Amino acid sequence: MCEQVSTDLWTVPGAVAGHMLISSAGLLIFFYLLLRVVLQLPINRGLKTVTGVLLLIFSQQHFFYRHFLGSMASPELPFPLLFFSTGTFVCLLFLFLLALGADIFRGLRRLAGRMSGLPPETSQTSFSPGRRRAVMACLATVPAVCGVCNAVAVPEIRWLEARLPGLPKPLDGLSLVQVSDLHVSSLLHASRVRAVVEKINAMKPDLIVFTGDMVDGFPERRADGVSPLRDLRARHGIFACVGNHEYYADFRAWMGVFQRLGITMLLNSHVPLAIGGGTLVLAGVTDIVAERFGLPLPDVLAALEGAPKAFTVLLDHRPARAEVNAEAGVHLQLSGHTHGGQIFGMAKLVAAYNRGYLYDWYQIAGMRLYVSSGAGLWGGFPIRLGVPSEIVALALRCA
Repeated sequence: MCEQVSTDLWTVPGAVAGHMLISSAGLLIFFYLLLRVVLQLPINRGLKTVTGVLLLIFSQQHFFYRHFLGSMASPELPFPLLFFSTGTFVCLLFLFLLALGADIFRGLRRLAGRMSGLPPETSQTSFSPGRRRAVMACLATVPAVCGVCNAVAVPEIRWLEARLPGLPKPLDGLSLVQVSDLHVSSLLHASRVRAVVEKINAMKPDLIVFTGDMVDGFPERRADGVSPLRDLRARHGIFACVGNHEYYADFRAWMGVFQRLGITMLLNSHVPLAIGGGTLVLAGVTDIVAERFGLPLPDVLAALEGAPKAFTVLLDHRPARAEVNAEAGVHLQLSGHTHGGQIFGMAKLVAAYNRGYLYDWYQIAGMRLYVSSGAGLWGGFPIRLGVPSEIVALALRCA
């Protein structure tokens, strides 16, 4: 079940298209900003050349991550450099969107003028092209810096209460902490993980669960980053399912690391927990990316095989299988993966790729589903605007 896997995602057949899409998007940003901004700057040819080269480098940062800095999923750079690099890429993205939006607006205005028969505007304003570019640069830089700062900030606790039909009275009041998408990396490093651990332990939870994407990178690179997790404490244990990112760098080794940290991995399996005279079945499944590595696909029926008839909580990294899990008799599903959309404007797109599930509570037949916005982000696109990270403190209550 836990075979050796040490392949970067972007060398797996079928994932090359994803890499090409990101690289193509970077090239689009480069050429558009080169033509519309850099070549029109009031500077000499030498400075334009240098600016253009820097623009190419930062717009293609994911290419350099993949080929020279470990992988796209886990670029190996010191925190300050990675923060600056990713912040610059996000800034270029915002600048591209602003420039494109301004060009579309001007084009539509000209078209409207021609259709109405009005002469083109010839009046000059004090708002010169140079000032417009400066304003656009500021409008792009401010949200980019704020977004990356929000992404690396220690997540706040979100206190929730779930009224659950069928919850046995002995389980009423059970406190459960969910941490999803922690993405321990060179960007989200040990001190941040330690702060997360301290926040969780201060709540003295009955149960701690991780719903996948705990790490980015190989175990030898992330040893210091994940080490604070060994200090987690919960009355009834610490459990986890895997996400897609656990597969990208030595899956088998990571399973051993998590076990040594005191985290029980639920890979298409379950554990019955005797709590206060009642029983809770806690189950977990694998991730669909496992197929690329010849490993078992998520199977909720296998996860629940032999489980006693009891209230069942399922850890499933992706929310998209909620209907299948509900049919299997799961009462409560906890998921992540979507990062809540990360930024305003992306909600519909991210939800569309996750069968409509994005963030917060959902009801599927007789099952409740909670999708967390996550406690971290992968280093390739670390930005949060309007979608804060979170540690979920969930109190289970009888309905």
